[in-house]
Amino acid sequence: MSEPRFRWSQRDLDGLAALYWAEIAPVREEQGYDPERERPSYAWLAEHGFGGIQYALRTHHDTTVKDFFVDVVGVGDEDDGGEGFDWGIDDPETRERLDDYLDTLSGRAGQADSTVASTRSRLATYVRRYAARHGDADLLGALDDEETRPDEIERVLAVLDDVAADLSTDASRLQYLGDVGRFYAYLERRGYAAFDPLADADEEFPWERTEPDNPALSTAQVRALLGESDAPPERLLVVGLAGWGLRPSELAALHREQVVLDPGDPHLAFESRKNGPGTVSLLYGLDDLAARLDDLAADPDWNGHLFPSARSASGHVTPDTIRNRFTRLAERAAVRVDGAVPTPKMGRRFWYATYVDATAAMLEQVGEIAGDQGSASPEVVVGNYLSEERRRAVRRRFMRRALDEAFEGT
Repeated sequence: MSEPRFRWSQRDLDGLAALYWAEIAPVREEQGYDPERERPSYAWLAEHGFGGIQYALRTHHDTTVKDFFVDVVGVGDEDDGGEGFDWGIDDPETRERLDDYLDTLSGRAGQADSTVASTRSRLATYVRRYAARHGDADLLGALDDEETRPDEIERVLAVLDDVAADLSTDASRLQYLGDVGRFYAYLERRGYAAFDPLADADEEFPWERTEPDNPALSTAQVRALLGESDAPPERLLVVGLAGWGLRPSELAALHREQVVLDPGDPHLAFESRKNGPGTVSLLYGLDDLAARLDDLAADPDWNGHLFPSARSASGHVTPDTIRNRFTRLAERAAVRVDGAVPTPKMGRRFWYATYVDATAAMLEQVGEIAGDQGSASPEVVVGNYLSEERRRAVRRRFMRRALDEAFEGT
């Protein structure tokens, strides 16, 4: 693992905490640690390529590794007596509402553990700053009466000003505003508050959210990743993300019962899928899929997941583990996108970009037919003169051609 890619010294404390949950925690979990309770030692961090965090904390933030993990990240506080997360405030009702809110995020909302942990870190910073500035950690007392609204809004905004002063980017400030605002909205929604002091708070601050350019892997980069993959799990990692367009969560939970090896239409079946069809065509990677299934089937205790995990209650690896494995593969393959190690999302974006190009190529060819027939557009020909089955077959043929350069030989 190469440390320079983390750019430790360019991150504020919030950015370093986010890096812990995104990069360090998955490695800890893979090794059997509890990343939400067990604080990593400096020796462990250095051994696994994360030692640069100590210099950044000491030089740029005047704090130690231990204090950072305990006070900012909320991991490994030896004084919590095993009673759960220590919010660092003395108001029991506020602590209870915070715990209830996080339970809602991880339960009904189904947010990833790393996302909930990052939210918890930001909320802990906020409530501690609130207590430090106003001498009282009771966030709820001032929310009982509408008459206190103007004063409490000013008090809350003042705390956010304090937090924002320690953050170096508008993106980090907006993350705090979003997490704290959603907590206050939860309190109002559940009847714990008569009003939300952060309603329309985005009008109060000059922070701007920059729009990402959504970079994707290139054909050459996909081939480089495949070339570096030396085992069925790694090859399936690349094929699943870039060749099938799966999300990390979908790939992590993939089960053999979802694999339909119909000779005329091999595909993956999903009971429900966010913003996508219920089936995903397997245009490439069948050999890699077969190799992975053969390897796993040799284990009499295999639970059916293509990325199984004996330590996880779900029976499969987490999305963070998929991201971590992809990162390590990209580092070995020396693949960079805009100078940084790519993320699994960039593999999925490659699939979408390829699909768009394939659709455009199909319409261009059909356009010649439309011209001969006097049709208004190629879309009219596709929609009116081709059956759904025929349209699907044509799209797949063009998609297969478009993928061929990246996945040739897979």
